[in-house]
Amino acid sequence: MNTRLKILNATKFTGSSTLLIGMMILLYGIVSGFNSVIGIGVGTIVGAIFIFLMGMFFIATEEMVENTFKGIEINPINPIKSSKVVYLKR
Repeated sequence: MNTRLKILNATKFTGSSTLLIGMMILLYGIVSGFNSVIGIGVGTIVGAIFIFLMGMFFIATEEMVENTFKGIEINPINPIKSSKVVYLKR
């Protein structure tokens, strides 16, 4: 649980700070009228969303791997040998 909490906090901090910077760049580009700055701002916002989603994916993957039932290995049973062979039609 502790490692997932660390990943979650790092993801939230990195994603939120990148999102804030991207929004500031986007607003600056809109106010000043620079089209290239608007593109950089949009790209930064999309990058922040991508960082957040990847962090959530890592946390969910770690949770699923940890909670997966491992079970016991079962060896297949050999069928009983009989003189009559039955074929099933598909």
